[in-house]
Amino acid sequence: MPPQAPIVVHRPTPSGGRRVTVRGRILGLAHNDADLLEFLRRAGLDEPDVDLDDPRMVEWRGGRAHQWEAA
Repeated sequence: MPPQAPIVVHRPTPSGGRRVTVRGRILGLAHNDADLLEFLRRAGLDEPDVDLDDPRMVEWRGGRAHQWEAA
């Protein structure tokens, strides 16, 4: 089984937004890519170090990548 990506963007909530965790630590509820990048910056991951479309780095669960509203 491949290792889990350190950043997990969980399924969209019914009211919109997605919970973000890094190595199991909850960072917050992001409502767009800018929120996600800000949470990661505060966690010490700068934007040049993060590729939101790299499945080795970010796992998008329960919805398409960059989809923030509930389906």
